[in-house]
Amino acid sequence: MKIMVASDIHGSYEWAVKAVERFHEERADKLLLLGDILYHGPRNNLPEDYYPKDVINLLNREKENILAVRGNCDTEVDQMVLEFPIMADYIYLISGDKAFFATHGHIYNPLNPPVFLPKGSVLLCGHTHIAADQMVGDIRYMNPGSPSIPKGETIPSYIIIEDGKAELKTF
Repeated sequence: MKIMVASDIHGSYEWAVKAVERFHEERADKLLLLGDILYHGPRNNLPEDYYPKDVINLLNREKENILAVRGNCDTEVDQMVLEFPIMADYIYLISGDKAFFATHGHIYNPLNPPVFLPKGSVLLCGHTHIAADQMVGDIRYMNPGSPSIPKGETIPSYIIIEDGKAELKTF
């Protein structure tokens, strides 16, 4: 199975469209969203092309293809309008011989990793809006960043997972 990972769209219709287009171009089986799908949050500037209702319609058309976890800006109200589950704190995936722990990053993150992750696992987080691919102790930490509100001099990116391998790619 091929999985595309994106995070922190924050209601930007332009970036939601680009993410869905790239998902189809990559011929991925699933689009894994690491939270903060619709709302931009009080600490972020309003993203360009902020149209959460259009993002809702776009993503609901892809509901069979989407896996998602809850971000710190996602609420029960968001779940009421999205037709795929978004309220889980994490998703645990196996690809090839690798374990992937996918979460938003505001609870579990490189400074507070899940204690039960085996050596060699991959911790997938969003939240910081900073794309990353680095070793943290015995686990690999990957963050696709935020396409709509990138921070830390990173550019919009996403992750592709296939057969136990993971690659950070740019839009």
